[in-house]
Amino acid sequence: MCGIVGMYSPRGRVSRETLSRATERLYHRGPDGRHLWIADHGRVGLGHARLSIIDLATGDQPIASEDERLHIVVNGEFYDYERIQRELESLGHRLRTRSDSEIALHLYEDFGAACLARLRGEFAMLLWDEGNQVLFAARDRFGIKPLFYAEHQGTLFFASEVKSLFAAGVPARWNREAIARGASGSGHPAQTLYEGVSQLLPGHYLLATAAGTYVHRYWDFDYARAADESHSHSDAENAERLREALEEAVRLRLRADVPVGCYLSGGLDSCSVIGLASRHLSTPIRAFTLTFDQPDYDESAIAEEMSAKAGAEYYPVPIRQDDLADHFSDATFHAETLCFNAHGVAKFVLSRAVRDAGYKVVLTGEGSDEIFGGYPHFRRDMLLYDNGGQDPQTVKELLAQLERSNPVSRGLLLPDGETISTAGVQRALGFTPSWIEAASGALFKMRGMQASAFAAEFSGRDGYRALLDSLDVPGRLAGRAPVHQSLYLWSKTILAGYILVVLGDRMEMAHSVEGRVPFLDHHVVELVVSLPVSSKIRGMTEKFVLREAARPVLTDTVYKRQKHPFLSPPATLDDKGKLNQLMQDTLRGPVLKSMGFFDPAKVARLLDDLPRMDAGARTVVDQGLMLILSACVLHERFGLAA
Repeated sequence: MCGIVGMYSPRGRVSRETLSRATERLYHRGPDGRHLWIADHGRVGLGHARLSIIDLATGDQPIASEDERLHIVVNGEFYDYERIQRELESLGHRLRTRSDSEIALHLYEDFGAACLARLRGEFAMLLWDEGNQVLFAARDRFGIKPLFYAEHQGTLFFASEVKSLFAAGVPARWNREAIARGASGSGHPAQTLYEGVSQLLPGHYLLATAAGTYVHRYWDFDYARAADESHSHSDAENAERLREALEEAVRLRLRADVPVGCYLSGGLDSCSVIGLASRHLSTPIRAFTLTFDQPDYDESAIAEEMSAKAGAEYYPVPIRQDDLADHFSDATFHAETLCFNAHGVAKFVLSRAVRDAGYKVVLTGEGSDEIFGGYPHFRRDMLLYDNGGQDPQTVKELLAQLERSNPVSRGLLLPDGETISTAGVQRALGFTPSWIEAASGALFKMRGMQASAFAAEFSGRDGYRALLDSLDVPGRLAGRAPVHQSLYLWSKTILAGYILVVLGDRMEMAHSVEGRVPFLDHHVVELVVSLPVSSKIRGMTEKFVLREAARPVLTDTVYKRQKHPFLSPPATLDDKGKLNQLMQDTLRGPVLKSMGFFDPAKVARLLDDLPRMDAGARTVVDQGLMLILSACVLHERFGLAA
């Protein structure tokens, strides 16, 4: 994993100083070396900050083709690359390195943009094609690796992180409409919080020429229409097919020239990964586990039991509310987005512990909930819209049971209270996914704290209309089971825009750690997408097929346990805690007033009311307050103009 930068000025020359400054800003992503290349004509330049994991000796980038007409920089990993290296050499290619990144260069040389179908892994890349005078940019199918771009003063800039674009001179300004939407998952997915800055969408590539910039989709989730869902395989057969695919994905991700560890919680996902990984290792893998000082959020006992079963080396990483407060600003700075919980800060601290232990690579369980329907809102959708004609009273009782057993998800993953209108979603889909209901409720509460003029400016905007207009609704959603529609929309928004950022790449790479996600191997995902809804949610059991597939490597505790979302204890639950104090001081301070987005008096009244609220109400309120707190941090750290 690395940091990449690109500059393309079709009618001018790029600045070496600017390219160097932007690349240097990504030092945390690549502390093992920084290299630049600028074309002789000066119109294009590439920068690379390297984290050495594969081919430690000769893997520096940018890499050139044999005739020097192609140059590439890559952030990420390509798996099964050694087989492709052999194929390329048999076709006459002369490889300059033994790194996995170089295969993309020669595959493009042979196949152009169609090379993406042959790449397996998590990646973002920039390639200059001198012969065709085109800059080719691409991002992996799920958005595991980031890539942002902006045009400024006639130059097109690309970078792994927005802060690098700012270092290159792109103006640092808020996208007012995006901050008005908060973390609701609405709006066009390519938009960011920053005016003029876009992200290349997952599963897309971009071609930039003197004539313009063009974006194309090369991959997408393809759920079968409900009437065509296949039930040709038994539960046991589906579990076996999944186990084989997932085990291969895990095995491939153990390949590195440095030690590989594993994040381990008490959840089904990371436990499945470490259990399967242990089958392919001759020595114990180290399991890094966060431990919290509040029992409702601590899973260390379950993780330790699982670690013992896998024969792993258990490595607990204690974290307290004070730690969350101490690192909140730095974690938010690296995330570059709004955060509704301090769980990202916890991952920031966990990644630091991994680095300090001498590890550069960890396997993680991210992405599983997005393909197997792990979150409680997917079970709610199943009960409401895919219940197969169950008795209404039974459905009502099961919904009540779902809410009782998921108190920490109230208002976050499950709807709570009044919402903004989702009538447009209802008309387009015929139902409103539960996660959109929950997000709309959170946005309604946040709008109650916005400054009146700012709220009025965007009161008539339908962010979910903009989201649906950006997607192929007839081709990808129409006729699909409601749960599959909900999964699709979640993956297009919250997975790529939040989870893989705040709980993935940005927190890991802040400490030069590469996170590898076996569940988002596209071979695994394409298999899971082909399975019927009933294989994912069976009654009140989520991720049914994964439980059965991984059962041989799981403890009974994990196998029988219901999904618990990874959250840190809310700041509002601890009146005397340091994180609560940080929230109080910041939200009553000058930064909030200077932004102009939120009404300081409304926010102060809510803070004053906290002592009179019960724990459930505080948990719900905490989400909006954390969003505003993270906005204050971004405003100050980046010096953003409103």
